[in-house]
Amino acid sequence: MIKVVVTGIGLVSALGTSLEDSWQQLIAGKSGIKLHQPFPDLEPRPLALIGKQPVELRMLTQLVVDSALKDALLVPPLPDCGVVIGSSRSHQASWEEMLTGRQGDKENNSSFPPSPPLPLPPSPPPLSWLDSLPHMNAIAAARQIGATGIVLAPMAACSTGIWAIAQAVLLIQSGQCQRVIAGAVEAPITPLTITGFQQMGASAKTGAYPFDKHREGLVLGEGAAVFVLESTELARQRQAKIYGQILGFGLTADGYHAIKPEPDGRSAIACVKQCLERSHLTFSDIDYIHAHGTGTQINDRIESMVIQRLFSQQVAVSSTKGATGHTLGASGAMGVAFSLLALKNQILPPCVGLKEAEFDLDFVTTAREAEIRRVLCLSFGFGGQNAALALAREF
Repeated sequence: MIKVVVTGIGLVSALGTSLEDSWQQLIAGKSGIKLHQPFPDLEPRPLALIGKQPVELRMLTQLVVDSALKDALLVPPLPDCGVVIGSSRSHQASWEEMLTGRQGDKENNSSFPPSPPLPLPPSPPPLSWLDSLPHMNAIAAARQIGATGIVLAPMAACSTGIWAIAQAVLLIQSGQCQRVIAGAVEAPITPLTITGFQQMGASAKTGAYPFDKHREGLVLGEGAAVFVLESTELARQRQAKIYGQILGFGLTADGYHAIKPEPDGRSAIACVKQCLERSHLTFSDIDYIHAHGTGTQINDRIESMVIQRLFSQQVAVSSTKGATGHTLGASGAMGVAFSLLALKNQILPPCVGLKEAEFDLDFVTTAREAEIRRVLCLSFGFGGQNAALALAREF
């Protein structure tokens, strides 16, 4: 079996516009969630914005892909590179702007705070309707790096990020590609998305508190994480820096309800078991679980139950959504990025916002050093989309 490793990471979040900035803010226990009112006709609410105004999807994609390539020491064009860039909302913000006539009213360059390591791309012209189709963001990323091979644009709700990485792994292991740019990008701060979650009763009023007794719900966030995945052979051939190996993944669906997870967690448990079996791991091999941890009542309860049923009480658990907000389709990819940095630095990232845990698990409330060899990343999306990914330090 061909081994797949990560040789580059691009990460942009409400914590920072670079991988290192976001990581340092996270392990310091900081949160990018603040009270914002980006739309005058909607009341102020906690949001995790990258800048002062909602970010434009194309700019965010361009920035994070460029960052990943620089981190991997790769220079376009890369014609043989596969591209798998997912998003659950894609260009929804542009569609809403087209309908309401708001397009072009905001200065997109103000969306990002100054960041010396990553100069901002120029403001793009307004999107045409055809350019805003759901798959066109992945196509734009392919054009950006000069890729002329396979381009995929997965959508699997909040499991999109891990699903995208899983598809990229399959492309490499099947011999279709030796290198793939993969990840997810999300710019979900729109009136429709905000209102939709609010009407569902899923939105928090003050902040995100994953697994806490007093959790209120999710806080929407913007963000992106994109990876350079390569076969071990190619990575070693070019003497690339390697963050870790992707051991395996699991993907299942509940087949139960549009928004509610299966009450007994049966399909989620099957997903974890599938991932570990493909990775040739046992439950005791996992040192850290990056949980989905949305801060909603039902998700945190069922996810905790799943972890308790499968793993020992000694496995460390945290969710980073209290720091970054819930970036929907990008959340799993961002979790993978933070998990790879945990492996690299041997530091467990904290569950920011967690003060009084409701569940009997080893939650990481402040960053701590630990021996971390293997990590499990979890994502659970609407429609019962379950995803798990196993990572290892060795390769």
